[in-house]
Amino acid sequence: MTEREKPNVKQTLAVAYNTLLAPNVKTCIDAAPSLGENMRFVKTRENEHGITSGITTWSSQLCILLHRLLKERRHESFDALRVFQVIASSLLSGLMWWHSDYRDVHDRLGLLFFISIFWGVIPSFNAVFTFPQERAIFTRERSSGMYTLSSYFMAHVIGSLSMELVLPAVFLTLTYWMVGLRPGLVPFLLTLFVLLLYVLASQGLGLALGAAIMDAKKASTIVTVTMLAFVLTGGYYVNKVPYGMVWMKYISTTFYCYRLLIAIQYGNGDEILRMFGCEPKRTQGTAMTAGCRFMEEEVVGDIGMWTSVSVLFFMFASYRVLAYLALRRI
Repeated sequence: MTEREKPNVKQTLAVAYNTLLAPNVKTCIDAAPSLGENMRFVKTRENEHGITSGITTWSSQLCILLHRLLKERRHESFDALRVFQVIASSLLSGLMWWHSDYRDVHDRLGLLFFISIFWGVIPSFNAVFTFPQERAIFTRERSSGMYTLSSYFMAHVIGSLSMELVLPAVFLTLTYWMVGLRPGLVPFLLTLFVLLLYVLASQGLGLALGAAIMDAKKASTIVTVTMLAFVLTGGYYVNKVPYGMVWMKYISTTFYCYRLLIAIQYGNGDEILRMFGCEPKRTQGTAMTAGCRFMEEEVVGDIGMWTSVSVLFFMFASYRVLAYLALRRI
């Protein structure tokens, strides 16, 4: 068979398509004139802010994203190394301050500040990687209209409540009773409440910085420097902060947590001051001794409990609002 006598495969297929398939395809197209509009609706539309709304409801998006987040993060949140880190730190601090005396004020203040440092640094540092690591997936899925930004962000907020609070609770449960801090269920529950609120506020700081910078390396550096500043102005190392840096003290999450932990253990300070033969400054007409003045500065502080709790709640909410606004730029 010569080259000219060989059948033209391309032409044969074209003829077969026009004869057998083309009529059926044309019939299907004519029967569905609104297919293009339906497909555009399924793919979702963008509003003026770039936020999409899919065919599924907002609550459905939230449930699906939350389920996916919990499935992906459960192994990371309860990784063996992380659990070991928390348990080992808890046991070590419990043994170091084993059954410390109520009157060993300086030693106990050291423990309370250690707790403030530990649970300020870890949540903020872990949270700062959340959005930078998911940037590529988030950008692709959101551009295709799979979910809204609000449902994605709320899934992260709710997911963190269930996963990031377990280890701090375990840490405090072990340390609190090993050290012999103020006995009673109410003081323990108050301490646990303050610690969990502080963890959420610190985590919010990490989320906000990560969302604003969107570079894991740069964001981790910034959050490290920020937490260092918060620790230095937290009230343990320096009581009289220089005038030009006082503002940093009042934006420090560590400062408010530390003051609350002290207030739960020592109240307004009257009891421990009288144990050392000191009268509260407000009832004393004569000058205080150096030891009594030091005790009052360390224990009493210059800010009330409700103020500290309110500020931590404000930080918990405001940091997450900032993170949400930063994500809208993407």
